[in-house]
Amino acid sequence: MRETTHREQIARLARSLFDRGLTFGATGNISVRLDDGWLMTPTGSSMGNIDPARISRLDESGNHIGGDKPTKEAALHTAVYDHRPAAGAIVHLHSTHSVAVSCLHDIDPANVLPPLTAYYVMRIGTLPLIPYFSPGDAALADAVGKMASAHHAVLLANHGPVVAGKSLEDAVYATEELEETAKLFLALQTLRTRPLTEAQVTDLKRRFPKEI
Repeated sequence: MRETTHREQIARLARSLFDRGLTFGATGNISVRLDDGWLMTPTGSSMGNIDPARISRLDESGNHIGGDKPTKEAALHTAVYDHRPAAGAIVHLHSTHSVAVSCLHDIDPANVLPPLTAYYVMRIGTLPLIPYFSPGDAALADAVGKMASAHHAVLLANHGPVVAGKSLEDAVYATEELEETAKLFLALQTLRTRPLTEAQVTDLKRRFPKEI
């Protein structure tokens, strides 16, 4: 895929996320891996009106070489790519329900959400919680990087999800599935639930192995 096409796809999917309320204001960021670096949404930009021509261009060493200044979470993105060679794109949002779950007191930091649906297991699987760090903190990128080799999706405490995918569409779909599962989880807080069994989860993982 040509770089121009990647830029147009980033702007189109970012606008779709914004229009559906999955991101708001100037929150969230997207990146795509190129053969010789990355494209990233600019810092302080709204996903509702990304200009493809102004998307940040970074070289393979992470140096900013074109477009507007990249997201302050650039190091977080590159840390994930360093540990997941097959990842082609990353989506990081401050989506409401996922953030709400990340603020709960008694969630399991090793696996935040139960396997409520088959598609959650297929697209996310296990979701660890990363302890709170300030946005853009180098320690945040380091913490995410340490988890990235084993997990393509993580939840940042009091912050939001970070999801890698083989392609940008894959990363967006997985992020949407995470947000919907977080919404279900919160809606069911006062009710007895029946998540998938361990055997059902194992069967799904066998049938639909992760590709990144």
